[in-house]
Amino acid sequence: MLRKRSLTALFIVLALVFAACGDDAGDTTTTAGAAETTTTAGPAEMTSVTVLAPNPSAVIWFQLCSAIYQGFLEEEGIDASFEAVDGSGAVLQAMAAGQAEFGIPGPGPLLSARAEDGDFVAIYNGFAQALFGLVVLEDSPYKVPADLKGEGTPTVIGVGTAEGSEVTFVRPILVAAGLEEGVDYEFLPVGDGGPATAAFQRGDIEAYAAAVPDMAIIEARGTPLLEITPPEYKTVFGNGYATTQALIDSDPDLVQGFVNALVKGALFAEADPDAAEADCAQMNPEEATDPELARALLDLTIIVSKPLGGLPWGTYTLEGWEGWGQSLVDDGTFAEVPDVTVAFTNEFVEKAHANAGG
Repeated sequence: MLRKRSLTALFIVLALVFAACGDDAGDTTTTAGAAETTTTAGPAEMTSVTVLAPNPSAVIWFQLCSAIYQGFLEEEGIDASFEAVDGSGAVLQAMAAGQAEFGIPGPGPLLSARAEDGDFVAIYNGFAQALFGLVVLEDSPYKVPADLKGEGTPTVIGVGTAEGSEVTFVRPILVAAGLEEGVDYEFLPVGDGGPATAAFQRGDIEAYAAAVPDMAIIEARGTPLLEITPPEYKTVFGNGYATTQALIDSDPDLVQGFVNALVKGALFAEADPDAAEADCAQMNPEEATDPELARALLDLTIIVSKPLGGLPWGTYTLEGWEGWGQSLVDDGTFAEVPDVTVAFTNEFVEKAHANAGG
């Protein structure tokens, strides 16, 4: 099975929560503005910002939920709205078009966008561990990535979206296994969770690369899976909050205030997950239809979002970014590892923790 039996029930919980978010829906855009809180009034002049996410779930962006609904952003003079679009590529495109001040893209798409003259900079590490994996049907003949080598025709591997983080995550795995895209395998965008289940059942795909909750949805719908992700790829960090270098240069106080609120939100959720769950319920009421399910998702998300090695919430490592850069070389996206030092900064996170005393 996808995970040990002891975790099966939890993954079914995650599956149902994400299914409730509309994994089969065509329009996944949701919006949440700054809520009324019991905190003291913030600054008289508020700056409105938009935050774009590649997934409509509120729980997986729990630090933002608490930043909004506990009034941490308001205290910083920021009125934030949350909107969901389809994948990291769409997040970055909208940010480049000036439709949002902040976004939550994957590191692979961010580096690729920078190579095309995008000035995106990651400012807060949202997920310390990988939320993606490569799976096949439990009874399939594929047991390791190298087995996916096509015989005469490419093996079809499903992905959520063509430009999503799952593509940049799984491609280096296939390259390392000696497979050539277009010859030994090809990607087919099939959507998340429910649509991916149908693709497996129809025989449209032989393997699937997507977020762990989507894998859980597939299993919950009666299609057992086997994960064949090599262990060394499971510690790769995932999506994080980003802005543009232009905004950092023009209004560093706004960026600092935004990160201050995220850090406060993360620390708050860690200390009081009950209240954080309520915050997320305000952001996405549909996701909170069953409180028990929402809480299970929140508990797991807090675990995988906690930085490794005792690092403070939101911290990046140079080694992690270099690993992402190398993965893009391995999959043929780049000829050489780009200068990843300009793609992220811990400056705002460090100041935020100093300010919060955390």
